Amino acid sequence: MNKLDVRGMACPLPVVQVKRALESAQGELHVLLDDGAPRENVKRFAQGRGYQVHEEQLEDGFAFTITGPGVTAAREAAPAPAAAAGPTVMLIGSDRMGDGPEELGRLLMKNFIMTLMDLSELPDRIFFVNTGVLLAAEGSEVVETLNELGNRGVEVLSCGICLDFFKKKETLAAGGVTNMFTIAETMLAARSVVRL
Repeated sequence: MNKLDVRGMACPLPVVQVKRALESAQGELHVLLDDGAPRENVKRFAQGRGYQVHEEQLEDGFAFTITGPGVTAAREAAPAPAAAAGPTVMLIGSDRMGDGPEELGRLLMKNFIMTLMDLSELPDRIFFVNTGVLLAAEGSEVVETLNELGNRGVEVLSCGICLDFFKKKETLAAGGVTNMFTIAETMLAARSVVRL
């Protein structure tokens, strides 16, 4: 039996760790995790992929036994639908996600960008505009992740006007500089645009 302890990990790490373990595990996966969001998210993730989840309450959290081959193998074997022409574009217009407290918004954006590393399908281009350019500058907690996405073929580009406005052009640490014409042209030709 494969064992995994994700207690004490912040969202989305428990789900990411379980996803990785399930991709490489043979047979059952035994997971120790905290109650609350980690328990709910991991259970939903596993069951959503066809796995069976048996849970047991412990003094310091929960233990899941995840079994079954899931439906991921069948999904992977099925032919993918023909993709529409054009790139998939992500437009990030802020250094935080949502309208709540700034600290929470920054944490959510950081977790979102880091989670991209574990997805099987990545955007072709990520454009940063407005305060979003701060994520690609020195001092950002996601610079390393953005550079790794660049190494995986994602074009990471920040708006030059925005970098100038925040006086960050000289400290750009991930990707390159672009302009509004390129951003607009790419978005209009895109297969899909995801805006954050």
